[in-house]
Amino acid sequence: MKSPPQDLLVGLNPVLEQLRRDPRVIEKLLVAHGAGGRAGEVVEQARQAGILVAREHPRRLDALAGGVPHQGVIAATRRFAYADWHDLVVAKPACLLLADQVSDPRNLGALVRSAEATGVGGVVLPRDRSVGVTPVVAKAAAGATALVPIARVVNLSRALEELKAAGYWVVGLDGDATESVFEFRFPDLCALVVGAEGRGLRQLTRSNCDHLLSIPMRGQVDSLNVSVAAAVALYERLRQAEAKGERSR
Repeated sequence: MKSPPQDLLVGLNPVLEQLRRDPRVIEKLLVAHGAGGRAGEVVEQARQAGILVAREHPRRLDALAGGVPHQGVIAATRRFAYADWHDLVVAKPACLLLADQVSDPRNLGALVRSAEATGVGGVVLPRDRSVGVTPVVAKAAAGATALVPIARVVNLSRALEELKAAGYWVVGLDGDATESVFEFRFPDLCALVVGAEGRGLRQLTRSNCDHLLSIPMRGQVDSLNVSVAAAVALYERLRQAEAKGERSR
């Protein structure tokens, strides 16, 4: 089975969910001739949202879906509008989350969701060897990609240096670090960096961190999923900020 392009949402449930969460993401709805039932519901919601609806031969949808069951509907999505990196630095939110070459879209979506839930002012991704914001990411983020600024940078290490110059302290999560996130006093301006699943932070990224923190593990597994680890650290930072009466975002 060949996967469909990342800018397509295939099938009734993914399309309906996107229409419910944020229909602006959808540019065009393709519907197979003769498709009925819930496909009609999709068409009605799309038209109410002002989305162009085009009827296509079922074989056309088969080709686009790459073998994934499309149930008569495929949505073409717009390119994601990334935030400007320099505008994000100038805005100087209290906390930024940087993902170092996270390639799994569901992990990135979960990271963005946790970032928005904890008041993070922006998420930063490298352009290379990192997944961008796709419909899969948006779905995993439960709509948070439309709520928190997400910027892409050419060089993550240079971005960290720029953040330091702007007054941020760079804090990295590293399973081998000796200092716990629960012992650390998070700074007022914090740039939290997390690494790719299974690989962690790259050496150059690690060397650019002012502090490296770990999460205590008391069971037999030796690590957490990157999105879970980030959520733990972000909520600890939020807890400390609220205890001091500081702004969280």
